[in-house]
Amino acid sequence: KSIISHVKRVSVLSVMLTLHSLELPQSSIYPAFIFGIATYLTILLCNLTIVVTICENRNLHKPMYILLLNLPINDAMGATSFFPQLLYSIWSQDRSVSYPACLFQGFIIHLYGGASHIILTAMAFDRYIAICFPLRYGAIMTTSNLVRIITVMWLINFIIIFVLFCLLMPYKICQTYMADLVCYNPSLMKIMCEDTTVNNIYGLFILCSYHCISLSVVAFTYIHILITCVTNKQSDAKIKALQTCGTHLVVFLFLEFNTFFPLIAHRSENVPAHLRRVFSISVLVFPPIVNPLIYGFKTKEIRQKIVSYFKRKKNSVQ
Repeated sequence: KSIISHVKRVSVLSVMLTLHSLELPQSSIYPAFIFGIATYLTILLCNLTIVVTICENRNLHKPMYILLLNLPINDAMGATSFFPQLLYSIWSQDRSVSYPACLFQGFIIHLYGGASHIILTAMAFDRYIAICFPLRYGAIMTTSNLVRIITVMWLINFIIIFVLFCLLMPYKICQTYMADLVCYNPSLMKIMCEDTTVNNIYGLFILCSYHCISLSVVAFTYIHILITCVTNKQSDAKIKALQTCGTHLVVFLFLEFNTFFPLIAHRSENVPAHLRRVFSISVLVFPPIVNPLIYGFKTKEIRQKIVSYFKRKKNSVQ
């Protein structure tokens, strides 16, 4: 675990980094590898089930579900940025990674985190229009507007994260040991030779922007949704609206907790290193597992389609 200092500045493309050790005893390597594969396959299966269910059923081709479709795709992307590299490290007991590969992993992880916030914010806006302005919903959430929303949210997220990692390119590396389990922008800045104040300011700016904007939009929409539900005399419609929004709110708050803490922990010396590492990977493990389970089992329309699909498969086998 020694920190290797470079006297000469070498080309960053040839640098090999060493991530923090997994600290697995020899007897735990195979169980950990099997558990990792099982977790990764479960994530892919659950998220793929949501994607296939929405794509194959025309009844689910509505703005709410089309926006939701982005979430399992994004979750699968986030998990894929983490698990293959982790599984290789467990199997080979080799924690080395090239600097370009580390940059790419960090880029995908941040892209995943940013997209999660934007997707859930867009879904909150969709529920706000559907519940508070039901008569205007069809005119506002048209197919063309839906395509624009999805395109803009992915494009903006991509540009923001792309700039974040482009700012790292001019710097040279002074050490090759990274005290984290995955590659993040904050952990990458710690191995740079020069002053990274600009990167730190930009990173804090986009961190605050993502969290403040998403929290503000969700708070605004849910306050108005709650007011509308309270004043709505139709109890069935009120219960359905609250169930749908409750599911979304649980997912959103879970994401907020999992993303905000590790990024702040990187900037505080008072947070224990092992706690920071646990939370840094929790956002890549728990949301991709929890999200499809929540939307699959708590959203009535999707649950019914999944159940009917497996019933057809069972009958066809028999």
